Amino acid sequence: MKQRVRAVLISRHGTALFMKRVRPGQAPYWVLIGGGVEGGDADLHSALLREIREEIAGDARIVRPFHRLDHSDGTIEHIFLAHVDSWDFSARTGPEFQDEGRGEYHLEEVALTADAIGALNLLPPQAKEALCEAIDAGRLLAG
Repeated sequence: MKQRVRAVLISRHGTALFMKRVRPGQAPYWVLIGGGVEGGDADLHSALLREIREEIAGDARIVRPFHRLDHSDGTIEHIFLAHVDSWDFSARTGPEFQDEGRGEYHLEEVALTADAIGALNLLPPQAKEALCEAIDAGRLLAG
């Protein structure tokens, strides 16, 4: 079973941080910051904090689990709510950034509204739906 971790990253500005992917031959799309759990990761939180450091050179605090996606290929994606106080996208170190064939990566701050997030081509769609529903219901930042 493959496990992945992702974060709904809330910035100090009250926005959410997303990675915009631009790949040759595809329409741009956005994803939550995160990636695969690796053998050296002590737990899901450690994996997520590592991914945030690699992808945005960010310092984050995990608040709570937000959503879980069980994909048909057996992959489980754990999505957490987290606050990020600082980041330096120019200092990212993830291995994917070294491979020019993988396309472009852009970090974007997006208003934390269902309308703004709903306008994104956010993948996977189930994460987008869960995020918009939580915002509309006032549950995202509650508790």
